[in-house]
Amino acid sequence: MKRTKVVLLTLFALFLIIQLIRPVRNESGQAPETDMSNIYQMPESVRGIFKKACYDCHSDHTEYPWYADVQPMGWWLADHIRKGKEELNFNRFGTYSIRKQKSKLKSIAGSLADNSMPLSSYTLIHKNAKLSLDEKKLVLDWLTKTRDSISLNK
Repeated sequence: MKRTKVVLLTLFALFLIIQLIRPVRNESGQAPETDMSNIYQMPESVRGIFKKACYDCHSDHTEYPWYADVQPMGWWLADHIRKGKEELNFNRFGTYSIRKQKSKLKSIAGSLADNSMPLSSYTLIHKNAKLSLDEKKLVLDWLTKTRDSISLNK
């Protein structure tokens, strides 16, 4: 009994200590000029869909849930956001080459079409990030139109 108590108190102490090790927050606060919505003409409805379903992991600003302050969940979220931004960062879309922009637009469309994005682990908690068929169609139409316009202009 005494041994169990010591183990539990040690685990609790470790849990408290790891709360002091916090990852850096992904919070820039402003959409830069290189944001995709500033590079290409985007209807407000499409912008809203991207913000609610994609920007938390694919931009320089994340709206954190309450559990981001509890470690190790905060570390897991920070790693997930880092990987998401490495793959695609909407805020830095304008810094990508035209070829890379077209490739990313195609990848976004593919991810929406095959339901691999937004991730089911994300939509499980963020119910508003689940896209309806109409929202998907709206975004897919915009992606196709934008990709085609890039091909014609550049």
